[in-house]
Amino acid sequence: MGLIHSYDIQLPPRNVAGALTRVAELAPPTRDVPPLEVTLPGGDRMVVPFTSGFKSEPVDRSAGGTFELDTSLMFGIDDVVRAYLEAHGGGVEENGRVQIGYVYATVRFESPLHPGYTSIDFWAATSAMSRLFAASASVRDLFTDLASASGAVCCLFDTGDGGPEEVCWLNGEPTREMIGGSRFPDVRALVATWPDPVDEPARTRSDSAPPGRPPAPDTSA
Repeated sequence: MGLIHSYDIQLPPRNVAGALTRVAELAPPTRDVPPLEVTLPGGDRMVVPFTSGFKSEPVDRSAGGTFELDTSLMFGIDDVVRAYLEAHGGGVEENGRVQIGYVYATVRFESPLHPGYTSIDFWAATSAMSRLFAASASVRDLFTDLASASGAVCCLFDTGDGGPEEVCWLNGEPTREMIGGSRFPDVRALVATWPDPVDEPARTRSDSAPPGRPPAPDTSA
């Protein structure tokens, strides 16, 4: 069995629509698939430029549960990404970013780590892409920027082999902490640092910048 590395973002359920909007903004502008309509818990509907199970039939998760997205995302270029492209093909877009995919995303409206949170788990489709996920600062930045812009409480890097996960983003700050280390001896110790999800404010497109961009300055004063 090959490597299956992933970045797992944990966020309050009310932030899911905003997070998926930001994921959609990372899709290649030339991606040609029928729009996918997704109904979220509470009845909110949105359209994303991806498939689910390689199909474009509407996904109804108004009652919660889990669903999959087959995504292709635009990553910035660093030496590791460039080497991956040279080995596996691909081209640089005009904006200096490159399309990589499929990157599969599993949305669980009740996170396995805390039922009050939702998890969006982005996992690599191949062993080569898993090694890219592990080595590329640009890939890491995309997912931690997405966590930041989506109001997530945590972003984890998971090697998928039962070993310790790395905490990449926690409560508004980038970090590099291993679960199993002195700060977080286990997952329970990590989750104990998360605020109650009912106290987490919702984040909207107007009060957060897209991934990789700073928020606009406050000019109201």
